[in-house]
Amino acid sequence: MASGDISPLTRWRQRLWPINAYELKKILPLLFMKFFISFTYGVLTTMKDAFVVTAKGSGAEVIPVLKGWVVLPIALGATLLYSKLANTFSRSSLFYGIILFFMSFVFLYGFVLYPNLDALSPHESADWLLSKIGQENAHWVAIYRNWIQSLFFVTAELWGSIVIFLLFWGFVNHICNFNEAKRSYNLFIAGGDLAQMFTGPLVCYFTGKYLAEEFGFALQGLVYCVLFFGVMIMALHFYVTHRVLKDERLYQPEQNQQPINQKTKLSLLESLKFIVRSPYLRYIAVMVVAYGLTVNLTEVTWKANLKLAYPETGAYQGFMATVSSSVGVCSFIITLFFSGILIRRLGWHFCAQLPPIVIGATSLVFLLLFMNQSLLGTSPLLLIVLFGAFQNITTKVMKYAFFDATKEMSYIPLDHESKVKGKAAIDVVGSRLGKSGAAWIQIVLIQVVGTGSVLSITHFLLPFIGCTVLFWILSVRQLNKEFEKKTLPSELSSNNLRQSNKAFDPIG
Repeated sequence: MASGDISPLTRWRQRLWPINAYELKKILPLLFMKFFISFTYGVLTTMKDAFVVTAKGSGAEVIPVLKGWVVLPIALGATLLYSKLANTFSRSSLFYGIILFFMSFVFLYGFVLYPNLDALSPHESADWLLSKIGQENAHWVAIYRNWIQSLFFVTAELWGSIVIFLLFWGFVNHICNFNEAKRSYNLFIAGGDLAQMFTGPLVCYFTGKYLAEEFGFALQGLVYCVLFFGVMIMALHFYVTHRVLKDERLYQPEQNQQPINQKTKLSLLESLKFIVRSPYLRYIAVMVVAYGLTVNLTEVTWKANLKLAYPETGAYQGFMATVSSSVGVCSFIITLFFSGILIRRLGWHFCAQLPPIVIGATSLVFLLLFMNQSLLGTSPLLLIVLFGAFQNITTKVMKYAFFDATKEMSYIPLDHESKVKGKAAIDVVGSRLGKSGAAWIQIVLIQVVGTGSVLSITHFLLPFIGCTVLFWILSVRQLNKEFEKKTLPSELSSNNLRQSNKAFDPIG
């Protein structure tokens, strides 16, 4: 059939779902795997912020302390441990082991730690410590006082860094070529967006079902959901590795120069050396660090205002769940109907430049509005919270629809060694450096100002965000030059292979 004879319905199907019939048994399990991984992350994220921000003696100021001084060293240790385990266990064994570890902790938190929260929290010694070091350092004492909530916060943060980026995207990058990535990565991201859409209603259902004094039952209901998601993630991974990848049309291990379950020899030091020696990897690292800096320098200010508007844990979590669902709806629509088409039509460079421009602009506008609340009328707090929610939704939409897809595509042209070692360091250590860098900046400014409040340092954050966004844009521009050199030969080869398969494909 000539291209001019294709019906409008078929043409739209090819744009929204550019997958061949023989590829369905590979793409669909990966899409559902991403759905359950993102669903888990959405549930954990709505809970982690509510637990630490609304805990006794706590506030939004504990977030930069946790990210800068607790999550970062633990993430570094987790990366070192992953490097050691990768030398001993196969990819699949490592995948299942890490998922089981996270599921075990979530179960322990929901059924052992949280029900005994008051008995296990050192309130008396925390009060004594606070009397010695002063109220302006309350955010440091809050970590010690609420160590159980802090531990949950760390676990949720690591799920995003390790399971989403290192395990899932590392697995997908290993078994997909560049041509498949252009057609399917936006679909995987749409699967994650779809999960975000359901996160809000699920959390609101459990939190609304139980009274405030029975919040532990709501938590346990959510824990059961997370455990179910974990089982589904492992089952889908098992199906892909043991059934799907046996089809030579869907996976050619000789192109990757490594079977799917071969052990990987890497160390954190080697991974960091790869980034230092490779300009290509350095540009990706700058993108990841810049995103973390920009988002976290803005987000903590919004969450500090959010606690003022919603001081109770249930109300705070309910608002965050609504934001999460809004992110899912907007991201799903943009990813499904726009991002994939824009990547194919306007190219990688255009779509990679959208996140720094949009995120940078909305961040600066939000901080400027907070600094000039007299312009907002009689209810400035409500408007600040609502515009901050809009800014947060816009940021996450840019991340899920464009930033993640373009970043993951940039790894594909690399050789296997660079892909594994560079990705491990960038996605785990680099992403944490971005978040922790923002945390360090905020902590230092809070200590210098001496107020103990993140709301008092907003005017100092503007130049940091402006410079970060500028470096982000320049790095994308330089990476695009290298990206085009690496992808042109492989893209031509993949197109030839796809044309040969389409001759036997009824959907093609």
